[in-house]
Amino acid sequence: ILPAKLINGGVAGLVGVTCVFPIDLAKTRLQNQQGQGVYTGMRDCLVKTLRSEGFFGMYRGAAVNLTLVTPEKAIKLAANDFFRHLLSRDGKELTLIREMLAGCGAGTCQVVVTSPMEMLKIQLQDAGRLAFGRQASTFKRPSATVIAMDLLRTQGLMGVYKGLGATLLRDVPFSVIYFPLFAHINKLGQRHPEEKASFLHSFLSGCTAGSVAAVVVTPLDVLKTRIQTLKKGLGEDTYNGIIDCARKIWIHEGPAAFMKGAGCRALVIAPLFGIAQGVYFIGIGEYILGYFQ
Repeated sequence: ILPAKLINGGVAGLVGVTCVFPIDLAKTRLQNQQGQGVYTGMRDCLVKTLRSEGFFGMYRGAAVNLTLVTPEKAIKLAANDFFRHLLSRDGKELTLIREMLAGCGAGTCQVVVTSPMEMLKIQLQDAGRLAFGRQASTFKRPSATVIAMDLLRTQGLMGVYKGLGATLLRDVPFSVIYFPLFAHINKLGQRHPEEKASFLHSFLSGCTAGSVAAVVVTPLDVLKTRIQTLKKGLGEDTYNGIIDCARKIWIHEGPAAFMKGAGCRALVIAPLFGIAQGVYFIGIGEYILGYFQ
């Protein structure tokens, strides 16, 4: 049932984001660094953030994520199920191509929420990197509401949806890889086609498929992060679309720059999707709906 799937997706998103958000913050800051950066790696970034901004500094931008991750995860998981059902013939198993098409549909649907969510989150996450080393008194912390209202006033809806193409370019391939891979790994834990795999197997399947898909699409995530970042540091490149961004990164920073934050992404996405699939398979949504009936 769709309401149960929406609850499952929402619960999974909230739990997942709370667990891994500081690593996601490190990923954004590492990806945005150009040339001689402030941070040498994920651990260095988290230690410096903790020292200069305190514990809650590591959760800057989490409110946006926590607000919008419920509809995002819900749309993604429910859309994938919907397209799988649509593409299945007479209860037969889906071919790999059809599984990939279902994933593609899910990735396309979720962008409606993902693009503005990521846009606002990135501004808040990267503010600390730009402020690093400055006097705290001279730096004004941005707020998601102020950024959103400012973008709507100056650029209209397209301002909030800046980087939509880059988000699609990342999320569609991610879903095309993730969903079929998860389905196949998860199937290995089923003794019979009718029964579910164990919770642990579903969790590990989600982790494995998530981390593989995350690392593969990291170059596209780097492009998306750079394009969506509105404020740049001193001497940092600005970009005029996806191709211009890719060209400048390649020329000025070399091909290795496209894999910035790959480790962080794997560490963020693996538990996020492991938790999502675990919650989905426990059926928390079904339990909650059953309780109210």
